[in-house]
Amino acid sequence: MSTSFENTLYYGDNLAVMRKFIKDESVDLIYLDPPFNSKADYNVLFKEVTGEESTAQIQAFSDFWHWDTEARKAYDYLTISAPNEELAKLAESLFSFLGKNDMMAYLVMMGERLLELRRILKPTGSLYLHCDSTASHYLKLILDAIFGVENFRNEIIWKRVTSHSDAKRYGRISDRLLFYSKTEKYIFHRPTRPRKESDLKMHYKQDDAGRYYTLDNLNPPGGRGPIYEFHGLTRPWRFTKEKMMELEKDGRIYTKSRVPRLVRYLDELEERGGAAVGEIWDDISPINSQSKERMGFQTQKPLSLLERIISASSDESDIVLDPFCGCGTAIIAAEKLGRKWIGIDVTYLAINLIKNRLNDSFPNLTYKVEGVPHDIGAARELAKNRYQFQWWALDYIGARAVGATASKKGRKGADEGVDGWLRFPISDGEVGKIAVQVKSGHVGVKDIREFRDVINRQNAAMGIFITLEEPTSEMLKEEKVTDPYKSPIWNTEYPKLQIITIEQLLKGIKPKIPPVSNMFNEAQKIGRNSNRIQKRLG
Repeated sequence: MSTSFENTLYYGDNLAVMRKFIKDESVDLIYLDPPFNSKADYNVLFKEVTGEESTAQIQAFSDFWHWDTEARKAYDYLTISAPNEELAKLAESLFSFLGKNDMMAYLVMMGERLLELRRILKPTGSLYLHCDSTASHYLKLILDAIFGVENFRNEIIWKRVTSHSDAKRYGRISDRLLFYSKTEKYIFHRPTRPRKESDLKMHYKQDDAGRYYTLDNLNPPGGRGPIYEFHGLTRPWRFTKEKMMELEKDGRIYTKSRVPRLVRYLDELEERGGAAVGEIWDDISPINSQSKERMGFQTQKPLSLLERIISASSDESDIVLDPFCGCGTAIIAAEKLGRKWIGIDVTYLAINLIKNRLNDSFPNLTYKVEGVPHDIGAARELAKNRYQFQWWALDYIGARAVGATASKKGRKGADEGVDGWLRFPISDGEVGKIAVQVKSGHVGVKDIREFRDVINRQNAAMGIFITLEEPTSEMLKEEKVTDPYKSPIWNTEYPKLQIITIEQLLKGIKPKIPPVSNMFNEAQKIGRNSNRIQKRLG
């Protein structure tokens, strides 16, 4: 088993990646935000060259699970091969209760992965599983079986929205965070937060100088303390008489009540960390339409949520793993807080989005991307999955993918014959379009002629034809006889139709096009809470 590489994005199934690349007890903190089995499609939104959000979107993943051959294999592994008798018994009981349905498929696939996550977690490590009420009760049983009931720490409730209108039930406004440690000796730094204004008014008063204070009793711990007379009362006190007289001189003893009380100022308590964070987190707002963090990923979580988790359950330079990294918020938070990180996702669209986000947020950052093709043989293997191959090829030229919409039917987008788009400014308020088509199979001159018709029909300025196979001589002739496009801004001619092969892209050869815009929403630059030196990969 090879050693894990820190600061790495892995493209692929997280189960296979963990088994192949991540060694035992090598990770300090795991955060996972897997699909909740909510039976919904989730999309990524893009932006136009003008900076406005585009109406175009592409399906990032479908949150659907089905009882199929893979689910059956996972069930057999948990009940027959996996070295966890408690989990085997639980899986059999759940199967007896649920049967062969989507929920059971979800649970066995999660159980298989949670076993691997426990293997790679250090003895001092912790795991946070982000879910909602759809399956949290089942997931907790699985976590109890894998990590042990004694290592359950909290079920955190994150209030993600203020209200939600559900016609025939109470509005669902919260998510769950199931917090487990691997052993009783785990890293934990108690998180704190500023006190809310409502808490101040309810629990604190203001003195003449405007300082907030509260009153505390002067009882000694366990009722055992020095006994003496103070303001007419003889009884055990928390402090010595000398200390009490000193506190009274400093205005720290309140004597207008029947029993003197200790004055505690809020600003002094805040210096010691503020209010302790409990199991209900209602102070972290979700990503809304106006948020500067917003990347257009529908399930994106706020950076502050991940910062709280990572700060509480890891130390600087520890390794944080997110095996369902989506748009990469856990990765961004880990980098900001000076942690090392590993991210895994099964869609290349997510990997591409995270790459853009990392490059925007941390210019000159060093990191690796593994699992993507680096030679023609690997490209042919990836081509077995049509959409992943398209997204990977489009990423080479920075094109925005066109794919399935949020429709449950998974219908194609409206741009027939186009797999991706590039956009560039022509003049003030006017945008030029470059249509991109990706082919992974046999190609011929008919494909080029049809694509040229698509370019004209879509009113595109140019077109790029990316092919895994070598173009024929007839295709190259059609490319040459196509009239060029002349840019009105740069006064430069560009080929109206260009053919470029995957092999050329792998060698760093790019199509000749005007400067184009990044189609993902630009992420904020983020300062690190770390002194590590970062260098750009060559």
